[in-house]
Amino acid sequence: MAIKKRFDVPFLGFGLGLRAPHYEELLSSSGQVDWLEIISENYMLDGGQGPHTLAPFKEKYTVIPHGVSLSLGSADALDKPHLKRLKALLSYLNPPWFSDHLCWAGVGGAHMHNLLPLPYTQETVEYVAKKIAIIQDTMGIPFLIENLSSYVEFQESEMTEWEFIKAIAETADCGILLDVNNIYVSSRNHHFDPMDYVRGIPANRVIQYHIAGHQDHGTYVLDSHDRPVRDEVWDLFAKTVPLMGDVSVMIERDDHIPPLSELLEELNHAKAIYTKNIYAPT
Repeated sequence: MAIKKRFDVPFLGFGLGLRAPHYEELLSSSGQVDWLEIISENYMLDGGQGPHTLAPFKEKYTVIPHGVSLSLGSADALDKPHLKRLKALLSYLNPPWFSDHLCWAGVGGAHMHNLLPLPYTQETVEYVAKKIAIIQDTMGIPFLIENLSSYVEFQESEMTEWEFIKAIAETADCGILLDVNNIYVSSRNHHFDPMDYVRGIPANRVIQYHIAGHQDHGTYVLDSHDRPVRDEVWDLFAKTVPLMGDVSVMIERDDHIPPLSELLEELNHAKAIYTKNIYAPT
């Protein structure tokens, strides 16, 4: 049975991150990639490329901005100049949604260049939800929060990560970008059942998936985005799909970027798993 989503957004199909080595092929290819995701800051910060450089991709694809710098959980107030530049990017691209990570990434005006976890408390829920509500109201389109991969936890936490994400999404009335690889990575690092996490996420708010590769070091797992998706993540994706309904899918690769043909093989594999499992009995 189809799941009615909280937001009236389209199912985009199966997409890739826009990365420089693939620019020409993505512009010349036909029908192999349904949509693209960009790192927002690459096209809006001083010294970066302006939104106009996305013009040829905008003509061919739906382009979704995915950010790394909103730092939702930081003690700092929201960065108004940053929000202004982000709004300009969204106005240019006119995407159906945009996203960033549920984390903190800096304090006192200094960026840590990392996505750091938050304590899972009701106080944090209320604090972050207020920021998200402001962001979403300012931009005028649905905003999705993405779950992190994490390596440490706070003793102060009062709930599980999936309860925390659900509470924030419902309090702020925002969507969720569900990173399946990050669920797997965190489940190994913190010793929980990844399906407990998946079942705890409100399906009506899940609008997009991320799927990526990781490094398995035995005693810990590192979310690296630098290698193919592993079988255990594909298996978790197959189990997740029938629980969430129609959700746009995207393969991430940020380092050791292979030829586009290799990513297309992964994208086709994702599509095959999705198609087989979307309406499978649960």
